[in-house]
Amino acid sequence: MIKKQKAVMCWSGGKDSALALHKIKEEDEYEIVYLLTTINAEHGRISMHGVREELLELQALSIGIPLIKIYVQEASNLEYERQMEKALLSVRAEGVVTVVFGDIFLEDLRVYREANLAKVGMKAVFPLWNEDTSLLILEFLRLGFKTITCCVSDSFLTKDDVGKVIDSEFVKNIPEGVDLCGENGEYHTFCYHGPLFKKQIRFSLGEKLYRPLEIKSQDECSLPSSVVKGFWFCDLLPA
Repeated sequence: MIKKQKAVMCWSGGKDSALALHKIKEEDEYEIVYLLTTINAEHGRISMHGVREELLELQALSIGIPLIKIYVQEASNLEYERQMEKALLSVRAEGVVTVVFGDIFLEDLRVYREANLAKVGMKAVFPLWNEDTSLLILEFLRLGFKTITCCVSDSFLTKDDVGKVIDSEFVKNIPEGVDLCGENGEYHTFCYHGPLFKKQIRFSLGEKLYRPLEIKSQDECSLPSSVVKGFWFCDLLPA
């Protein structure tokens, strides 16, 4: 029996992370030993997505993979890279050399990730890379995953689009120019059910809040600041 390589999953809590993790588990080449998530230290929420830390913990518990949290305080790439390197060196010491990402087609982001991993002697794997996003979102739904928008860019979507369950109707009505998977940062999601989960994550919808553009790291948004004005967030409350 061939021993599988150990890897960590860069977990945002959203649909792309969920689908990438599902594919990795199906291919059975890697053993995912940790989920790795960046958290806004001031607010205790997943970076950019704005999802509460409690819901992240429920995801990890339902998936059954230990969670590593990376707390970032300063609004800079340097702080993000420093904290990420610290966490990666820790898992590297355990024999982990691979990090899995849910990115699909952003070449500059891939180069950025690979360069940072090379500094600590690690490599990146991208299970969704260069896949057609119109097909990926349909595959995600066909597999039985359920997800809800938790953050949307107001340059492409509206207040009414945040806090919406993504289904065939949502996909059909996405405005022209918006990537169907929100790969450019047009929207972010919280995945709460599907083949990865032992049980569904229960939550309710809280208030909707608007925040002007404030990007803490290159990892968070791929749209130029000249395009993005701000974001609508829906506060998801643990049930």
